[in-house]
Amino acid sequence: MSPSSTANPLRDGRDRRLTRIAGPSALVLFGVTGDLAQKKLLPAIYDLANRGLLPPSFSLVGFGRRDWTHEQFADVVEESVRDHSRTSFNPDVWNQLKAGIRFVQGGFDDGAAFDTLRDTLAELEKTRGTRGNHAFYLSIPPKSFEAVCQQLSEHGLAQGEDGKWRRVVIEKPFGHDLESARELNAIVESVFPPDAVFRIDHYLGKETVQNILALRFANQMFEPLWNARYVDHVQITMAEDIGIGSRAGYYDGVGAARDVIQNHLLQLLALTAMEEPISFDAKDLRAEKEKVLAAVTLPEDLGAHSARGQYAAGWQGGEYVNGFLDEEGIPEDSATETFAAIRVDINTRRWSGVPFYLRAGKRLGRRVTEIAVVFKRAPNLLFTEGESEEFGQNAVVIRVQPDEGATLRFGSKVPGTQMEVRDVSMDFGYGHSFTESSPEAYERLILDVLLGEPPLFPRQAEVELSWKILDPFEKYWADSGTQPESYAPGSWGPEQAAELLERDQRTWRRP
Repeated sequence: MSPSSTANPLRDGRDRRLTRIAGPSALVLFGVTGDLAQKKLLPAIYDLANRGLLPPSFSLVGFGRRDWTHEQFADVVEESVRDHSRTSFNPDVWNQLKAGIRFVQGGFDDGAAFDTLRDTLAELEKTRGTRGNHAFYLSIPPKSFEAVCQQLSEHGLAQGEDGKWRRVVIEKPFGHDLESARELNAIVESVFPPDAVFRIDHYLGKETVQNILALRFANQMFEPLWNARYVDHVQITMAEDIGIGSRAGYYDGVGAARDVIQNHLLQLLALTAMEEPISFDAKDLRAEKEKVLAAVTLPEDLGAHSARGQYAAGWQGGEYVNGFLDEEGIPEDSATETFAAIRVDINTRRWSGVPFYLRAGKRLGRRVTEIAVVFKRAPNLLFTEGESEEFGQNAVVIRVQPDEGATLRFGSKVPGTQMEVRDVSMDFGYGHSFTESSPEAYERLILDVLLGEPPLFPRQAEVELSWKILDPFEKYWADSGTQPESYAPGSWGPEQAAELLERDQRTWRRP
């Protein structure tokens, strides 16, 4: 095959150089006053419009209890856009977007408000040309899903006809255990068909997460080594250097494992360990991720292979910070963890014998999310034991945030007359290698919802498999009746976490 044919952007019948632009549609946003809407969703919608990825007819409808006019809601959106958008403010783009902004006042149990919503969407179809295509974004607590879905169904808003589509977007958490996840899914899918339900995991919209697939399957140098013959273990870390802030009402009783490991980190595990899909279509990507999650096995001794912690009060970054139990709204006897770490294995030919260590926590050393694939040590026959201790194990580290990129760690000779080897790193950063900045995750995900392209959205089978992995740990922790171990702010977690790896003769990376 000639070089020109391998680079042909038309090889599958479509030009990959062309930008994907959403078709005529309206997005209804429930929960417009929440932090997520104000800081992420509304700015992402504007950034999509500013990049030319929304059609002129696109319309945005806010739904909430505030006594706002359409104009007042537009002012709220503008303030959010000016404060948080990634791209610069363009008056022409804003005025075009503003023309399609509407607000409907009411509660989730207010049938009259949903009548108004139906009339508003009909007006937008007539005056703006949305063609009756509607996406409903439920940026609300899961306990309210049932009321909203029933109202949408009863008022004829959930059923598309004559080629018009209806889609619903739901945010994590997708339940708090396997049973509740199934109940939640039954509620949503009693109104919307499975292929119309988009479960948002914003981590899957990040450029670096998607780059895992490119790194593995577009490069011959990595894939032959991506297996148990060469890989010693894998560490997946999501560390935050902040506390729970104002999230006490949500966080207490949820904890780090349910908040992060069940969704974000197990999705990263699936993408890291999956086999190559036959295409990037949603069904093929999801099928390979589900195979991995179904093959996950748990240690026999859950206590020895897990750790929990709560951050204590102390100094961090020159500031004295409260401990978790001192935070406003947290009971003094709360057993909710702010740090969690677990070990799992994957019972496949590719990964048999390779442990995967997952950890997440707040008030840790720095804010970072990364996947570290750590390779086995080379049989250093040329080096003495003392010399070989100077350099560690090779590793490929995929940085998801904040400095998106990848690092290759390997041993290199130190300049001089002696053969001395030390670890060095070869680094790739998105910001250094590409002139265009990475879009926010929500930009990509909202656009995919409007396009009806679901590859980045986990389906119910993935959600249930993830809960099957985490539920035994949660049950063990609850049954043990022990309090999570205290750890100092700015550290890398409790001693239990270090002991978890020490039992396997390994240590955690310090990003």
